[in-house]
Amino acid sequence: MQIITDFHFLRFWLLILLLPAALLLWYAWRAENARSGMQSLIADHLLEHLLVGQRSQGKIRPVYVLAAFWSIGIIALAGPSWQKEPSPFTEDSAGLVIALKVSPTMLAQDIQPSRLERATQKIHDLLELRPGARTALIAYAGSAHLTMPLTVDPSIIDMFSQALTPEIMPETGDAAADALKLAGSLLTKAGIPGSILLIADEIAGDQLGEMLTFSKKSEIPIHIYAIAADKGVIVPSDSPPAPALNMVAMQKAADTINASLTIVSPDDRDVQKLSQRIKTSISTAKQNQGERWQDAGYWLLPLLLALALFFVRRGWIVVYE
Repeated sequence: MQIITDFHFLRFWLLILLLPAALLLWYAWRAENARSGMQSLIADHLLEHLLVGQRSQGKIRPVYVLAAFWSIGIIALAGPSWQKEPSPFTEDSAGLVIALKVSPTMLAQDIQPSRLERATQKIHDLLELRPGARTALIAYAGSAHLTMPLTVDPSIIDMFSQALTPEIMPETGDAAADALKLAGSLLTKAGIPGSILLIADEIAGDQLGEMLTFSKKSEIPIHIYAIAADKGVIVPSDSPPAPALNMVAMQKAADTINASLTIVSPDDRDVQKLSQRIKTSISTAKQNQGERWQDAGYWLLPLLLALALFFVRRGWIVVYE
């Protein structure tokens, strides 16, 4: 049976306490048994008439109850276990690494006030739905760079994301694969479950091969958030030139790396959907990472309490006759 094969003690070293407990019980048994101390001096037929308050045969002796109490208590402290349970701290420790594309095309105003500014607003809205969660920020264009390590302070992520502009990026281009690798290394070094959110208006086709390699080696869930408008949207005349949303290419990228794809919307439906997808993916990814063996020792507490009731009985330790 599965229970038998999985049964173990979480703190098995505490079972060594059974040895000194056995010695103490033996001493208590000797002390309680008046015969044991006098048999060598007084004959048995005389000793039984000299003992005062002798309990009748057949009664449960206190030393036996004490033996059961100590034994069960030590077993409970050792932590018997045979099944796993989700860790209560896993949800709090789960992380999200946001990789934000910061290229000249992200300044296009097909989405007001611009793709980049709207992306920072959406990041703010997303973090409000994840209070207390650890979040990191990566900026990438032709190369990927860590902007903010994992932190539980959303205001810091807001501040740094709003300060990002294409001018501060050392290289132009699309290094989405490098951004994923950097994000994955952050979660791996932190030793926590988490997911990666890639925010971009487009993903270059030459990145898909390396992105696929990363997704195969890593079990970290990836989410793509496409922030660009469809063709036909009226763009201000002073808007930097940028291609419209290529839904086919973005879906191909998502399918290649087995990622979810969320398209920007004028309301908060996109953020709500994205938050739910991140939460679901983290829950799935941490099924093994965030589980712990359940301590079943507390199930023995009612039995210990029941045994303890014997010691409050009148005449249990000292006989009144």
